[in-house]
Amino acid sequence: MSSKTLTEAEPAAGAIDTLLRSGRWIFAFAIAALGAENILCAGGTLGADPHNMPVLPFIPPILWMVYLFGVVWVACGVGLLTERWLRISAYTLGATYIFWMLVHVLPQYIADPGSMGLRTIVFEPLSLACIALLLPGPAATPKWLDIACRVVVAVAMIVFGVDHFIGIKFIGSLLPGWIPWHEPWVAFFGVVFIAGGVAIAVGGALARWGWIAIGTMFAVWVLTLHGPRVLGLYGIPGAPQSPDEWSSLLIAVGLWGGPWAMAANREQRLRTR
Repeated sequence: MSSKTLTEAEPAAGAIDTLLRSGRWIFAFAIAALGAENILCAGGTLGADPHNMPVLPFIPPILWMVYLFGVVWVACGVGLLTERWLRISAYTLGATYIFWMLVHVLPQYIADPGSMGLRTIVFEPLSLACIALLLPGPAATPKWLDIACRVVVAVAMIVFGVDHFIGIKFIGSLLPGWIPWHEPWVAFFGVVFIAGGVAIAVGGALARWGWIAIGTMFAVWVLTLHGPRVLGLYGIPGAPQSPDEWSSLLIAVGLWGGPWAMAANREQRLRTR
């Protein structure tokens, strides 16, 4: 490749790197917003029944607990944006998400292992937790933890991909009418999930493209599916006031920004070798 071609490619590469570095901000916003949503739901701001609070599905609906962890997660989201508090915020977020998944959600899933919904609720907080634990970067993350988190995320993505094929008709029914070929799109994204998970598991330079693919896929969903739903653009009754819709949106935002942040971390690791 000529030096002229390399020079022409540098602005594009720089723009991609800048875009990927925004992933940490997007992820931090999602975590803080999920914590704030917990507090708002518990306080009834979104019309919640205090005896049946529609909080995040991976935490018990106990009032003081919802407030406590809502505040903790807002603080974690803010802390992820500072170098001083990045590591403790990442570890606190990761540990609490994993704890509540194991204590609150996993027993429900074990009792009903065929439930795709519960399987999703198991792997979503696990994925967000592991991404948080990887955020401080390779220099601050023990090697065993780095490997374990990448394996967990890879498995989660592959499970999500397989579930896209298992539930292809149901998932296809959730797409808005203006998008054609519902089931082919569901199958395509199932393949992206599986391929991205395998790439993350394999590691090396391939992992970066896996992270980019996963993050970009969720970005597309936020902009075309989840965002318009909560804005009421698709005419879904009660969607703009539904905590479930907001949780789905913010989790998708987290799984957009987190993988992009991982791709940026991976790029930094390659450059420092």
